Amino acid sequence: MTAPLAPPSAPVADAGTHRARPLQIADALAQQLALTVVERDQRGGTPKAERDALRASGLLTLSIPVRLGGWGASWSETLEVVRHLARVDSSIAHVFGFHHLMLATVRLFGQPAQWEPWLAQTARHAWFWGNALNPLDERTVASARGDWLEFSGQKSFCSGALDSEMLIVSAHAAADSRLLVAALPTGRQGIHLSPDWNNIGQRQTDSGSVTFEKVRVEPHELLSDPGPLSTPYACLRPLLAQLVLSHIYLGIAEGAFADARHYTLNEARPWHLAGVERAADDPYVLGQYGSFWVGLEGARLLGERAAERFDAAWERGPTLSAADRATLAVAVATAKVAASETGLELCGRMFEVAGARATHGGLRLDRHWRNLRTHTLHDPVAYKLRELGAWALQDHPPVPSFYS
Repeated sequence: MTAPLAPPSAPVADAGTHRARPLQIADALAQQLALTVVERDQRGGTPKAERDALRASGLLTLSIPVRLGGWGASWSETLEVVRHLARVDSSIAHVFGFHHLMLATVRLFGQPAQWEPWLAQTARHAWFWGNALNPLDERTVASARGDWLEFSGQKSFCSGALDSEMLIVSAHAAADSRLLVAALPTGRQGIHLSPDWNNIGQRQTDSGSVTFEKVRVEPHELLSDPGPLSTPYACLRPLLAQLVLSHIYLGIAEGAFADARHYTLNEARPWHLAGVERAADDPYVLGQYGSFWVGLEGARLLGERAAERFDAAWERGPTLSAADRATLAVAVATAKVAASETGLELCGRMFEVAGARATHGGLRLDRHWRNLRTHTLHDPVAYKLRELGAWALQDHPPVPSFYS
């Protein structure tokens, strides 16, 4: 579907060209995704051909350092690609963004001796990484078996696990309930992936369940040094997760805006009391588009600011302070709230300006709202607002967790 994206073999003189190439690949891929997105939204299931197109595109190597065979893009650049894909197909953007989140997880929770070979193999073989790290689902238990561990149990909301080569998995230790995180081959004996995701939105993210049946986990596969959320730097992981979601939400909203605009200009008819010949000249319609634009511009700027600050924190590495991490957490939460609230309003109100023809079932334009509503419920905005209120009023920084 797209031409392979080769990493630069030498420093790129034109930084603008360096940044534009992944976006060009993503936009070409998005054009192809747009041809089938409506039918695939109705069908659900694993988007195998589309995931293979991502593999072929080279975009799975985007955040991998150049010395390990990747593109070496910043997180701002990687998140921009997530957003571009989400404008057309938020399911593909979701599994793509989570793939890079999993790559960041091994870097933040583990040591270079662990993650460098994994990232090099990912770049060499176009591996897809899936998610089976759900800390709120405590059904998977890790039991000691001599010098190795046995994982048994289930995990829900395992986005991208199907059709992946590697998984980030979590379990709670039987002895002391500690959260353990490991990187495992998806095909390992005892790992069973269930195609049981059938929700109203994000229908091709394969966010169903994974069952672990006496799965052997070796010590070198555990991400225990420094380990989950153990240092301010390791605590960047949930902030990157929030940024991935924010950029998915923003991309969905931008896609809804583009679809609404098309139908207002080409299909909608003016209300008989408007006194205009085109719906696009209706003053009430114009006012709503003005409101949409203000909301999108604010969410875009907040998202870009948070991503740039995340890049700076990432560059600090293990020297990152708790105070700097807290300031970043506020910027990320602010962007997340703005993208969520703006997106939900726009995806709901788009039909007021697109007109009755836009509600035709074959168009499935309601998918924008369904996708966004499904995703935002997994991390309630109300708790983000409470955190931001505690910061603004009481100077209480957000407490690091897998969701803040």
